[in-house]
Amino acid sequence: MREGPLSDLFRSTSDDAPIDPPEAPRYGRQDPAEAKKVQDEGDRPAGPAAAREEAAPEPPAAEPQAEIPLQQEDAPEFFDQEIEGSTESAPERLKRVFSEEPAPRREQFQPENPRYGREEPAYEPPGSGEPHQPVIKVVGVGGAGVNAVNRMVDARIPGVEFMAVNTDLQSLQLCVADVTVHIGDEQTRGLGAGADPEVGHRSAFEEQDKIKRLLKGSDMVFVAAGAGGGTGSGAAPVVARLAREVGALTVGIVTKPFSFEGSRRGTQADKGIEELAAEVDTLIVVPNDRLLDVLDQQTSMVEAFKVADDVLRQGVQGISDLVTLPAVINLDFADVRSIMSDAGRALLGIGMAYGDDRAVLAAEKAISSPLLETSMEGARSILLSITGGADLSLVEVSEAAKVVGEAAHPDANIIFGANVDEELSEQIWVTVVATRFDGRAQPQRRAAEPTIRRTKDAEPQRRGRGGDRELGIDVPEFLPG
Repeated sequence: MREGPLSDLFRSTSDDAPIDPPEAPRYGRQDPAEAKKVQDEGDRPAGPAAAREEAAPEPPAAEPQAEIPLQQEDAPEFFDQEIEGSTESAPERLKRVFSEEPAPRREQFQPENPRYGREEPAYEPPGSGEPHQPVIKVVGVGGAGVNAVNRMVDARIPGVEFMAVNTDLQSLQLCVADVTVHIGDEQTRGLGAGADPEVGHRSAFEEQDKIKRLLKGSDMVFVAAGAGGGTGSGAAPVVARLAREVGALTVGIVTKPFSFEGSRRGTQADKGIEELAAEVDTLIVVPNDRLLDVLDQQTSMVEAFKVADDVLRQGVQGISDLVTLPAVINLDFADVRSIMSDAGRALLGIGMAYGDDRAVLAAEKAISSPLLETSMEGARSILLSITGGADLSLVEVSEAAKVVGEAAHPDANIIFGANVDEELSEQIWVTVVATRFDGRAQPQRRAAEPTIRRTKDAEPQRRGRGGDRELGIDVPEFLPG
């Protein structure tokens, strides 16, 4: 578009110009016809001869002569396009000539082929485009990872894309993820890695280009797996490395096998966890043995593994909801990245409560969950998610945040968000991700027994090793109080 001050000037000149131009000399010079008429009148003889000429009858009126055009050398440049007998005024012609570019010049600024062999992006003024929503993907690797992804899809976690990677073709055929990737076709022929992490590693390496292409554009990638198996232990580190190569914040969340699954599987799990820790920004480990402390003795093995899968789902949803759902106290993706980028080993705590003091109870369950292998004490960075129903109050949010803050380092960076879920009835969920433990590379280990919250009327409970807090000391009755 050629709009500008000059166009405005032309538009103003055209609007102000009269319809019929005055009889003034055009362009500062006299009309040649008028000049000849004046000359003839000056040469007419005076006296009787003149009187006889005047008395003579007038000849019939001749047709008006057409306007004599100016010579080529005297005519202005824009006069070349004037049509004989045109009623176009001078300002209109001026505007028309200056507003029409010659075709060669117009083609010069509108090339058919884009420069540099690619399309030039259209200019958008700041703030005119739609806000960028973070792209979050969950990749389930191996049998346990695929099962966890299926559970997450069934839970309808909003704003998350799901992807499954496995050597077992049958497992992928039953998977409900958005994208499934079969790896190791030549290595395993679709029959699984046979609990060999090396086979899982080679299988993922063969398909790394495809996996990387599917992960491209992600802002955050969760790698969910069960440590100890062939694909979960061997392929998960490869997937995590590819996720970081595309620039995504990468979070590994894995389960450790039950003790009854054998020492070999436990050793493979430990090695796989160490390899995965080197490839992710944050690693969350959930030991399955801790489920024995919270499950009823009559719980079947199938139900126990479902609970383990659901722990992974709760961890992913607790983090993703902070950046994908509208919140009463909002968190953006930059806040999550500041806590979890290059954080190393992390702890995941989940608590739920209802009734009186539900916020305090849910927060205490989250920081002292039996599912935690280590204590949250001394954490310098904490991501806190509080979710409740429409009746969630600001006081309850404050109470839950205070409980978590007291368990962390005094100078801890605590970033939290509060969401309202209309489907929750009288419940409060608290999810805590704790990282950077007092400068230590690993969180401090604690005993396997769960932490027991003591009330005034409760008898002191015996604590295991490492649980020598004030409320957990078993004081014999014969000692003075």
